[in-house]
Amino acid sequence: MNWAEEPIMRTRLFKVIAFCIAIHAHPALSEDAFQISAVETVDVVAVSERGADDIFLLDNLDVVADLDLDALLGWSGGQAHVHVLNNLGGVPNDRAATLQGVNNIEVASQRLRLFEAWVEQQLGARTSVRLGLYDLNSEFYSNDAAGLLIAPAFGVGSEIAATGANGPSIFPSTALAVRIERQLDTRGSYARFAVLNAAAGTLGDPQGVNLDFDFGALLIGEVGIANERGKLGVGGWGYTDRHDDIHATDGAGDPVQRTAWGVYAIGEVQVRDREGVPGIAAFARVGISDGRTTPFRGGWQAGMLMTRLFAGREDAQLSFGVNQAYLAHGYRRVLAADGIESVAAETAFELTYSDRLAPWLSIQPDLQLVVNPAGERGRGAVLVAGLRTTFEF
Repeated sequence: MNWAEEPIMRTRLFKVIAFCIAIHAHPALSEDAFQISAVETVDVVAVSERGADDIFLLDNLDVVADLDLDALLGWSGGQAHVHVLNNLGGVPNDRAATLQGVNNIEVASQRLRLFEAWVEQQLGARTSVRLGLYDLNSEFYSNDAAGLLIAPAFGVGSEIAATGANGPSIFPSTALAVRIERQLDTRGSYARFAVLNAAAGTLGDPQGVNLDFDFGALLIGEVGIANERGKLGVGGWGYTDRHDDIHATDGAGDPVQRTAWGVYAIGEVQVRDREGVPGIAAFARVGISDGRTTPFRGGWQAGMLMTRLFAGREDAQLSFGVNQAYLAHGYRRVLAADGIESVAAETAFELTYSDRLAPWLSIQPDLQLVVNPAGERGRGAVLVAGLRTTFEF
C-alpha cells in the first residue's frame, strides 16, 4: 500500500492534522490547557532466512492531544485525551512468520483510526476514573525500561495479546473501557482495575466501535509500586465469556468452551542513575495463561536500557532484550496434526540503539534474531535488521 493508492485516507489524515494545528494555534488556548504532538515513525525492515531476503517499508503517524478540562471549561479535576493513529506499509512478519511478530508498528489492516479517546475525572487526591476508548497496555503489563525495543513481545505479554474476538484493547484497535486507579500512599504504591469490551474495535475499523458487549468483557487488575527507583507489580486478567479451546472438541465436534485467564508479574530497577555517567535500568516480566484458549501457555521477557551513553549526547540510548513464548500443549497438537514438529518455545533476541540527531529527528538501527520461529523445530533462525527514523513535531 502507498500514498497514491489511498487518496481518501490521505485526505482524512491531512484534515485531522489541520484541525489539530488550528486548535493549537487558537489564542484562547494556553499551552497548559491544550497540548498536541505529532510523531511520524518510518521503519525500513529487512527479513532474512536461509539466504532469502525481503525488505519492507512501514509508516506510523501518531497525533495526540491532551486537554485540561479545568482550564478550558472549569471542569474541576477533569482531563481529556485523544490519539489518532494512521498506518501504512508492509507486513514483515508475514515473511518472518513468527508467532509474536517482529515490529511494533506493523498492522494487518492499514488505515486511519481513532486509537484512544477518553475522559478522566480525579476523585479526591488519590483516585481517578477514565472512560472511553482506552489502550490497556498504556498502564497495564508495561515497563518503561522496555520502551525502546521494537519487538511486540516487549510491549505486552503475548499470552494476553493473542486473546479476544478481535484481540484485546491494545495497538492498533482499542475498545470502550472504564479504568479506576487509586494511589495507595506517597511512595508510589498503586492499585488499578479496568473493565473493557472484549471485542476491540474503534472508529476507522470496518466494524467500528462495539457498543453491545455481545462478546462479554475483559477484566484486568494490577497492584504494585512505581517510583524513581523502579517498579514492581503483579496483575491478573480474565474474560467474562468463555472462549474456544484451540484444540479440544466435544462429542459433536465443536470446540470445548474454556475460561480464558492469565496472571503476570513485572519489575524494573534503576541500577545506576547519576549525572555524568551512563544510566542503567534493568527489567524482567513473566506471564502465564490458562494454556488452552491461546497459542501461548506463558512467556517471559528481560533486558536492560542504557541512557546517556556518551558525553554530550544525552539522548543516546542502547537496549538489549530477550524473550521466550512457550507454546500451549493444544497448539503443539494442532501443529503436529499438520505434520509440523514443534519445540517448547519461540525465542528471540533484540539489540537496538537510538540517538537524536536534531530536536525533531531520531534514528534507531535495530537487530533481532528469532530462534525456532513459530515454534517449528525444522526452521532455521530468522534475522531481522531495521532502521527506524522518527520525526517529532
